[in-house]
Amino acid sequence: MDISAKDFNQLQTDYVIIDVREKLEYHTFNIGGLNIPLGKLPELIADEELDIDQEKHIIVICQRGIRSKTAKILLQNAGYKNVSNLIGGIIMLQRYD
Repeated sequence: MDISAKDFNQLQTDYVIIDVREKLEYHTFNIGGLNIPLGKLPELIADEELDIDQEKHIIVICQRGIRSKTAKILLQNAGYKNVSNLIGGIIMLQRYD
């Protein structure tokens, strides 16, 4: 299930944010969470170095929601059960701030 920026701002449940933008993008503006660039995610999953409970709610974000959509699929294929993509990414989230 994906999540809108409006719904994200109203979340009160426990979740983990994975920001799949590159480090420079992340340092320019971020909302916290883990910064794992999309290009590094498959390796972390394959090497079992992603230290996140597979039952935990994960929200994947990027600039516009495109890279995070790919990351969501990678995580789901690796067995993560509750993964959401932030629709429209950081750009849309800033509009609802």
